[in-house]
Amino acid sequence: MTKYLVLYNPYSNNKRGAEEAKSVEDTLVNASFEYIDVTKIKSFDEFFSSIDADSKVVLCGGDGTLNHFINDIDGVELKTDIYYYATGSGNDFLSDIGGKKGDAPVLITKYLKNLPTVTINGKTSKFINGIGYGIDGYCCEEGDKVRASSTKPVNYTSIAIKGLLFKFKPANGTVTVDGVKKEYKKIWLAPTMNGRYYGGGMIPTPNQDRLNPEHTLSVLVWHGSGKLPTLMAFPGIFKGEHVAKTNMCEILTGHDIVVEFDKPIAAQIDGETVLGVTKCEMHSAN
Repeated sequence: MTKYLVLYNPYSNNKRGAEEAKSVEDTLVNASFEYIDVTKIKSFDEFFSSIDADSKVVLCGGDGTLNHFINDIDGVELKTDIYYYATGSGNDFLSDIGGKKGDAPVLITKYLKNLPTVTINGKTSKFINGIGYGIDGYCCEEGDKVRASSTKPVNYTSIAIKGLLFKFKPANGTVTVDGVKKEYKKIWLAPTMNGRYYGGGMIPTPNQDRLNPEHTLSVLVWHGSGKLPTLMAFPGIFKGEHVAKTNMCEILTGHDIVVEFDKPIAAQIDGETVLGVTKCEMHSAN
């Protein structure tokens, strides 16, 4: 019988993380389970050093849980493979690697290596999916407000549409990729991506490969368009069809990406909101 150490995030999926982690038992046979609150682990170095060689580690949660995990284990020697069981609300990482919620735990050790970094407001951290800067950061900011006052799932699509029509004001800015700077007016979106998916199913950079051997990143710059054209084209981002709108959407690829806006707005790192941002610096593992 295989023993699984199930690391769960009690705050994932509107604080249903502990309950949803239990459903992992429905996907595995001939197994025993020990549940551990991942937020209570003080030293991951000590945790992984103490694991029995025959045990397997399963991380349960969503994209935010993955983000915290990759930063918490930075510099830790992993002596066992890591499996992932999605219990989040968006699960963009799982979508990117070809899975769906409810699947049995998937081995993700290879995806935890050679991760890019982002520096915002003087703080540097790793990210696994993408950095949103523009209306996506605004959506996360508004979503946090909804989550603070309600237990209902956050409808980010609705927030985005209302933002496009009424509240969100695009900024002017520059995007520098590997030393080449370009200026843009009315930037609606400028996400820098390690994978293809973010925001609960959006595909801003359809050709981005998180395992590409050069470790390059891709940035989508959605710019210059008015409210109604932007709103009409926006649904295409859920299928990656927006890239055909070359008059408003441009994708750039490189190792070092700097996005700067002319006013402070919200950004998001794997779904985690950062307020008052004027500059994001992203660097690949190379």
